[in-house]
Amino acid sequence: MSMKTTLEIPDALFRQAKTVAAQKGIPLRELVTEALAEKLRPAATSEKPWMSSFGGLSHLHEENKRIDRIIQEEFGTIEPEDRL
Repeated sequence: MSMKTTLEIPDALFRQAKTVAAQKGIPLRELVTEALAEKLRPAATSEKPWMSSFGGLSHLHEENKRIDRIIQEEFGTIEPEDRL
């Protein structure tokens, strides 16, 4: 089911949308429908799509802390032969 409606779109935006639709070989209504659907997706997926990739690495947080502690311990220690 679809609904017909009238929208006021600034001229420059309308021309740009018509150009993009023509480049994609789709009707303007399809471009507007796709754009609206994309804009209405939940914020987490539309604003930060890269988070889904990096969110999978959260299990490494504790491992990173452990490695940082080891580095700090090693570099924080001055060997007796290094003392003046």
